[in-house]
Amino acid sequence: FLMQTSEMLQKICVRNLVRKYCRGLSAERKVQLQQKVVTSAVFSGKKEGYLESLSQPFLETRLKENDLNPKVLQLIRGENIKYVTPVVKYDRNGFKARERLLVLTQSSAYVVEVAKIKQKIEYSTLKGISTSNLSDGIVVIHVPEDNKQKGDVILQCEHIFETVTKLCILANKQSVVKVVKGSLRFRVGSGKEGTMVFTVGPEPHVFKDKTGQLTVV
Repeated sequence: FLMQTSEMLQKICVRNLVRKYCRGLSAERKVQLQQKVVTSAVFSGKKEGYLESLSQPFLETRLKENDLNPKVLQLIRGENIKYVTPVVKYDRNGFKARERLLVLTQSSAYVVEVAKIKQKIEYSTLKGISTSNLSDGIVVIHVPEDNKQKGDVILQCEHIFETVTKLCILANKQSVVKVVKGSLRFRVGSGKEGTMVFTVGPEPHVFKDKTGQLTVV
């Protein structure tokens, strides 16, 4: 009887300590923990660099709304901007690297070039999000095959865990994130597909190889 009582008291004590800790958390800290839980579910044990990312708190955004060109703000007016980060976008044909911004609102993701919106992906139409299991910052946003979309979006992000977590939370599509090994297929447009190959080397490098594939080292 004494042992049962002791175990019950221990459980009550632990429960009270947890409740006290949770009540003492700031709103910002709660958001951090919620996001990190999603990051863990998506990447833990799957992608290199995940463990190192645990100690790095996510920022609310990498760029402020005021950093966006007024023309872009006018084009997406009425939408609540949640996250903005610089990215490198790779052309689907030729794989030329171009500096862009990824803007995430409450309902859509935008790829922005200074004062132009190059591509808009509504979360409701987003088909998938792919990254590799290696330490690169490549993410592919898969879009539907329709006349509104030019093809899947190939991006390189400095803060890959943060960016993918923000995207899948806002889109409410955590289940569509895939961490792949070796290679992945992406849609170029007009029913065509391309291949991206992931490999290991002494220096990070992204290039078009002799076979026409995008190779990520």
